[in-house]
Amino acid sequence: MSFDFIIMLTANDATVPNARARLSQALEGGAHHIGFKDVGLPLEELKILADEIRYAGGRSYLEVVSLDEESELTSARAAVELDVDYLLGGTRPARVVPIIRSHPIRYFPFPGRVVGHPSVLEGSQDEIAESARALTDLEGVHGLDLLAYRFTGDVPELIRTVCATTDKPVIVAGSIDSAERVRAVAEAGAAGFTVGTAALSGEFPADGDGLTAQVQSILAITLDAACRSTAPRRIGIVAHNERKSQLAAWVARHAKALRSHRLICTGGTGAMLLSVHPELSIHRLNRGGRGGDLQLGAMIATGELDAVVFFADPHAQHTTDVDLQALIRLATLHDMPIATSPKAADLIVAANLAG
Repeated sequence: MSFDFIIMLTANDATVPNARARLSQALEGGAHHIGFKDVGLPLEELKILADEIRYAGGRSYLEVVSLDEESELTSARAAVELDVDYLLGGTRPARVVPIIRSHPIRYFPFPGRVVGHPSVLEGSQDEIAESARALTDLEGVHGLDLLAYRFTGDVPELIRTVCATTDKPVIVAGSIDSAERVRAVAEAGAAGFTVGTAALSGEFPADGDGLTAQVQSILAITLDAACRSTAPRRIGIVAHNERKSQLAAWVARHAKALRSHRLICTGGTGAMLLSVHPELSIHRLNRGGRGGDLQLGAMIATGELDAVVFFADPHAQHTTDVDLQALIRLATLHDMPIATSPKAADLIVAANLAG
């Protein structure tokens, strides 16, 4: 994921009763990442909510705030039944992972000691960081849901410390109610953040009243903050044979900006770039003709890429053209930037990559 804003249809750690009406307002404001809690509405109403998010082309998030084990496991089962994209929160990964293992849910539990309702993060910074390290070492844990602003201490330093313990994404949740806090989260290296109560109560400066205006305001703040983000981006890189020299020139021109990010390349493209830029973080997939393009597509579908640069040959034969079409379709479906020419790729660098 890139630096994403997740609007939570929640207040005081519970899904609001009029969540479906609020969903319509959030979508009107341009929200793409939309979540709700495991408490506040019955399962059948949450199912309708999750379906409507999916039908609107959004990504759905269920956050667990129940504290007892039985309720947390019930919520994990509900996440499977609701078919959400992300399961956030909870503190018992050893019990939750077996429940969701055969489902494509991305799982982000809470690091540290979480108590109370609304939830509070307890423990020292070192204890929370060690918890984060242990969690992200577990198979089936895809990232972390950090209640940073529910921690009594140096919050930006806590976020930086937790992000430094893992190469998995960290979402910051809880009590983000200002542009200053959004910028601090980006600068500390988190991959995204959630806002619930603050948006529903109109805490952010906006051009109008209501949730739609709040979402528009927070999205504008997020776009500005993304330029300050220190989180490494995961960029898919591929080129048709006739455009590999053009791609090599583009990478050379942006090598300084790309140095702190991760490049996931199809086999031939990756081999070419590694030979010229061994200093870059390059992970090679299969060659395109052996399924590398399909591997990139799978990573788009599961949220493991932030952008794709595909330098395509406009004169390519149909056999290679269909791979590009498939990637463009997936990128469009999952609202992910894809560039097929140098100038378009320049815009991805300018908008998202810290140089």
